[in-house]
Amino acid sequence: MKLDSMYQEVILDHYKHPHGRGLRDGDAEVHHVNPTCGDEITLRVKYDGETIADISYEGQGCSISQASASVLNDLLVGKGLGEAQKIQEAFLELMQSKGQLEPDDAMEEVLEDAVAFAGVSKYPARVKCALLSWMAWKDATAKALSEGKTA
Repeated sequence: MKLDSMYQEVILDHYKHPHGRGLRDGDAEVHHVNPTCGDEITLRVKYDGETIADISYEGQGCSISQASASVLNDLLVGKGLGEAQKIQEAFLELMQSKGQLEPDDAMEEVLEDAVAFAGVSKYPARVKCALLSWMAWKDATAKALSEGKTA
């Protein structure tokens, strides 16, 4: 299928040319590990008020987990906290769809390159890989909020 190969190219491109890789200064840091496959990520988030100023990470693992972190960086940096949470929820919904959710124009507008992970949702073992950085971002944000690092 042409769409699947296009999605694979997007994932491979983000894996080979990651955005946000390399830990930089942040307001909160978390480390997450996927025990089923060994993928891991250390993620830092920096806020300027309620706007995400930066997301940086270091990690190791499969192309899906590493590409997903790169896509997360592209999608969330520069966004307000509320908008970022909506994007995260849309990605979570796509990943939990078990391949039943076909990305439409509205979803592509919200998720951009993240729609490339639609095929991953058919494989439960790989869903955890795709969600690793997103759950780390959610936890880092909760940590930053609890420590009063955002406005």
